[in-house]
Amino acid sequence: MLKKLEEIAGKVCSRNNVALYDVEIKHASKGKILVFYITKIDGVSIAECRSVSKDISRILEEEDFIKDRYFLEVSSPGLERELKFKKHYVSAINEKVKITYGENDKNITKIGILIEVLPEEIKMEIQDELVLISFSDIKKAKTYFDYMKKE
Repeated sequence: MLKKLEEIAGKVCSRNNVALYDVEIKHASKGKILVFYITKIDGVSIAECRSVSKDISRILEEEDFIKDRYFLEVSSPGLERELKFKKHYVSAINEKVKITYGENDKNITKIGILIEVLPEEIKMEIQDELVLISFSDIKKAKTYFDYMKKE
């Protein structure tokens, strides 16, 4: 079902001049929640979310392949967006990221600037030092916003 939802949403996003960032299926007591995260370089508007939501909803009703009750959500991935796929890391190059990874049976969390995405690892600048972290060691990753920093 996830692949079909990604395919539908990808086409809808393309027609609406936004990019599909991710799709999640969450389970709630009253049915499934289908969450579509959309993005574009200068940010997405509420109107764009509404348009994508209407288009996806119409297609889901027409194709009628989801038999369970469901709710539909369309939003931006947010200021601190999760990095799940390599394309997410690529989109976050030169941004501050927070990475939790495993090393010697313990988890380490680091915040730094994502410099480069390589085939098997990422390169980050952490406190003026370049660090390589293997994708296979990464447990959790997201972009990071310093709420306390004064501009």
